[in-house]
Amino acid sequence: MILEIPEKARLLAQLTEGKFNVPDFLYVPAQNFDNEDFEELEVFLEKHRESYKILARSAHPMEEFYRGGTFDSIQTYADIGGIKYARKRIIKMALTTRRLSVKRQQKFYHAPEIDSEATGIIVMPLIEGTSVMAKMIGDCWEFGYIKNQVGKLQNDPYITQTPHNIRLIEISNEVQDYLGFKCEIEYIIDKEDQIHVVQAKDISGIEMLEQTEVERSVVLDGVRRCRIRRSYRERPIYVIDMRVFYLQIISGCEKLYHDWENEAWQIEDVLAIIENVENEMEKFALMHQRFGILGLCLKAPEDLYQVANHYLDETPEEQNRLFKALRNNLYATDCFISEADTLLAKEKIRFNFCSHDAYGIDTVRNPLWSVYWHVDRYEEVVKRFQALGFKTGDTIGIDIDKNCRPTVYRF
Repeated sequence: MILEIPEKARLLAQLTEGKFNVPDFLYVPAQNFDNEDFEELEVFLEKHRESYKILARSAHPMEEFYRGGTFDSIQTYADIGGIKYARKRIIKMALTTRRLSVKRQQKFYHAPEIDSEATGIIVMPLIEGTSVMAKMIGDCWEFGYIKNQVGKLQNDPYITQTPHNIRLIEISNEVQDYLGFKCEIEYIIDKEDQIHVVQAKDISGIEMLEQTEVERSVVLDGVRRCRIRRSYRERPIYVIDMRVFYLQIISGCEKLYHDWENEAWQIEDVLAIIENVENEMEKFALMHQRFGILGLCLKAPEDLYQVANHYLDETPEEQNRLFKALRNNLYATDCFISEADTLLAKEKIRFNFCSHDAYGIDTVRNPLWSVYWHVDRYEEVVKRFQALGFKTGDTIGIDIDKNCRPTVYRF
């Protein structure tokens, strides 16, 4: 049987042979986990026992056909048990948290079907420091920085064509020339300013392109984004209003509890309200390759949340089923929102950027935008959206003026 080496491991091996500063690493294929064959892994971990923790990175043979960041990397203990745990968690996340992302990429990008049990693992020492992702845009290298979040200060990611160390440009040119194709390179810069090459990805097949206004608009207050090259975009939107959703749940509980309207309501009817919303979200995500979220109310008001979760306390079995369904709905909604590339919501609600989300190759044409309005304008803006009839399925345009103030139009 010929062992198929994932791109991530294959290119790291090539760069190691090319004498680049690649951290010591070991690729452990899925077969080794199936056969409990950890002899080579034991030797590797013994060399790095002083690290206490180690980084386990996903390495599926089909991973190169998926967007960067689709599959996870996990810090874990530097022992066999820690690596086995990390692999199980990576597989579980691919089947749960990342499930919708995987399905969308299979639909819109024709990514191949994957057998999650074929997931191998790349093990390497955990290097603390700043993550830098480099890629050539046109004739210039761009570098996306994200620092480890330590202490109470949060560092937003940023993009520059002038890295802190000119060697990053030199090394990036050398890596790309050595591999022989256009690539996206991930570095870790440690506390001594040493540059470690931790990943390379072939992006030679990804096209990068350059992109009026209509009436019916809402002027908002600002936008958070890493790229400022473009100031206009159009997106189909999905409207989330948790206040309305929880009122529907409470209304269903009332019908169940009081048997209003002479209809025999069952707990299944209440649960169906939740299931229908989740099905609508998944259907919408699989219908639109790129979309936005209009968050009129992204978090249930505390009073409605408590009422919905305790309305059926006198029937513990039904209450427990409703509680679990509402908890799972929060999880499903988060997964859905994470697939959008545009979020319109009140200030302080924003995308949580990780390195791939902030400046991965897929953000060149479609960077994440968090468009917001000030909290003190919340009621005014929501009423304006409602008065103009913004609803799920509408296409909107967002135009950002020279002062970074966005105006939203409904077509």
